[in-house]
Amino acid sequence: MDAGDSLAGAPSVEQLRPVFHVYQVRRDGDRLLYVGDPRTTPDAIERRLWEPFHDAGYELSLERDYDPESDVQIPTHGWVLVARPRTPGIDGVPWTNVVLLLLTIGSTLLVGGVQWYRIDPTGNPLALLRAWPFVAAVLGVLAVHELGHYVASRYHGVEASLPYFIPFPTLIGTMGAVIRMKGRIPNRKALFDIGASGPLAGLVATVVVSAIGLQLDPLAVQQGTPEPGATIVEFNFPLLLQGIAAATGTSAKLAEGAYHPVVFGGWVGMFITVLNLLPVGQLDGGHIARSVFGERQETVAAAVPAALFGLAGYLYFVSDVTNAVGVWVMWGLLATGLAYAGPATPIRDTPLDDKRVALAILTFVLGILCFTPIPFELGAQV
Repeated sequence: MDAGDSLAGAPSVEQLRPVFHVYQVRRDGDRLLYVGDPRTTPDAIERRLWEPFHDAGYELSLERDYDPESDVQIPTHGWVLVARPRTPGIDGVPWTNVVLLLLTIGSTLLVGGVQWYRIDPTGNPLALLRAWPFVAAVLGVLAVHELGHYVASRYHGVEASLPYFIPFPTLIGTMGAVIRMKGRIPNRKALFDIGASGPLAGLVATVVVSAIGLQLDPLAVQQGTPEPGATIVEFNFPLLLQGIAAATGTSAKLAEGAYHPVVFGGWVGMFITVLNLLPVGQLDGGHIARSVFGERQETVAAAVPAALFGLAGYLYFVSDVTNAVGVWVMWGLLATGLAYAGPATPIRDTPLDDKRVALAILTFVLGILCFTPIPFELGAQV
């Protein structure tokens, strides 16, 4: 195929020559393949060529031994620059996202209906619909968090999927939601905006949900005394939730444990915020820390697992608390893996501006206000 026909609208071979010697250009479906030899390091190639390919509507990656199932023949141990068209928006109905959302609504209705509304689904499954305020509170907070990431990603021209909700009939009915970023992040500014937008948007939703929930009366089914031997879950409240209760004159509800299930949606938002703001790997906190500290973020990340294991040890050996230990041990193990995998690396590693550094500090302060060392305690009714 003629190179001129192949490269219509894409960067030319001459533009690549300073960093990548091209000896073959091919099309593979809608992708462009520049086969050749690097003249510098892979990172330097991506930094030099990302912008012209991005402006031409392509995502760029440097790969070795390209897809063996492709009909494009590349010499053994060869290199290829793969240019994939960027997706401008959502193409068609995102059925996977829709199905997972519906399944998550179902699992959250089940958990909320049984645990908070005391509904027996075997007798009348449709009665679970009465738990819709619980579902709206929990999934609303999660959705706003993830949509904050999505909007920021699109704003900076980084390909991202819509949120994928994860159904799981546990304490809250879901294991949260995630978006998948498909493109490289251009600079620290974009990395910060994408990382911080989720927690900040989610916290706004959390404050609103908490304030509304605290104005609602507790359910009548919550007023009775549980049967002897029944498992009781007591949730401890972070400073932010206590502050919202004080500001709305509803502190007594938290003190007495007599609050509407919608309040629990706010509690979930704060707990999720704490976990996401751990400054490690590709968590939101890892993105923010990487944008502020640059490569020094890896030093910060290395301390996170030690801090979590230390907290678990303190609770177990000093405070004689066992219920929350498993949570922090599990997240200590997860943080170890995330630290090993490393953070997201922007194309251009220029320092962050002072305003965003100040906003990063504020974001972590808000995260601390959402933290409680013992999120919940399990006990048995006597």
